[in-house]
Amino acid sequence: MAMNDHRGQPPAGAATRPGSGPSAEPHRPAEPYRQAEPFRPAEPYGPAGPVHPAELPAGPDLGAYRAAVADLLLDIAGHTGPGDVAKAEQVLAERISGAEIAAVLSATPEGSVAAGQRLIREVRHYRPSTRSSATDLASHIRIHLFALIDIMWWGHARAFVTDADLLGSAELIDLEPLRRAGQLRFRYRRQARSLPARVARAADRRLRPGRLPHTAGLRFARTRREVAALLDQVAADFAAAAGPLAPPLWVTSLARSIEQQRQLRALGYAASLPSAHCAGYALDIEMTWLRRFGAREVLAAVLLDRQRAGHVNVIDEGQAWHVCLSPAAVTGLSGSTRWAGAAGPSGAGRLSGAGRLSSAGRLSSAGGLGG
Repeated sequence: MAMNDHRGQPPAGAATRPGSGPSAEPHRPAEPYRQAEPFRPAEPYGPAGPVHPAELPAGPDLGAYRAAVADLLLDIAGHTGPGDVAKAEQVLAERISGAEIAAVLSATPEGSVAAGQRLIREVRHYRPSTRSSATDLASHIRIHLFALIDIMWWGHARAFVTDADLLGSAELIDLEPLRRAGQLRFRYRRQARSLPARVARAADRRLRPGRLPHTAGLRFARTRREVAALLDQVAADFAAAAGPLAPPLWVTSLARSIEQQRQLRALGYAASLPSAHCAGYALDIEMTWLRRFGAREVLAAVLLDRQRAGHVNVIDEGQAWHVCLSPAAVTGLSGSTRWAGAAGPSGAGRLSGAGRLSSAGRLSSAGGLGG
């Protein structure tokens, strides 16, 4: 997730206040800070191989879940100071046993008890960070609660444990050849890896502030074909709704390895583990920069419409919004001819006039400054 309030989430609905249940970990005094225990899958994210969406059963009522989370956050909002962690932990432990939230926890691969305990640990070990998209404890809790939807959808899928796993995966496509050919409807920039590149980028920000989003850029310009197809559609919908003077859609993060996700956590980012980024089904989209053009709310409406349709899970993380593709949407996007032949790690190409990618050489996993 990307890198805090209720913006971007559906309006809060009323929810009952259940008592504590078996899934709630007993309250303990606050401990000295240590990083939350990292997620260590035995087989990356469980069973080997991808999950076939058609085989997945119907899930919980996500509208009711989001409303229950919004109601929970109203209680947490009064307990977000440095000395309020224990109280926030107690409120969370009591509320996650409610029917709407418990249904999602139970649908995750780890089960309701383990999922609830992991949420409690995230609260207990929370520390503010200027790098984190969670501006306070309530934002931190909100991000992790909504990330449970991603985990429910993709927690059984094989993850990319190391950067090498991600770079070598035939399940992902490299977007660089298509970007260089000007065939993407959305934009991104690569991380500046060398000192001269970082100096040049810093100078450009000083000379032309606000020309581009203030983002570090993608470490890997790799994603699943279905995610690329979704971005294509969202970018087209956004352009149509925002008008010709609006800027293009900007992507700030795509597939990540568990190795990278752990690094982000260690640096203080609100990076969940497990994460749909590590299975290739999540992305982050720049939002704050769009305010300069009066286009932020237009893109928000496009994304939330897709969430209401059940195509994605959206988490408002401030500067960027986290978007995770649903299994139901993957089924529909798998038939997109525009990306059906897109190149994996051993071949590059271009989109043909018929909308297919034809192989023509070897992909580069490097990349320049982007733009």
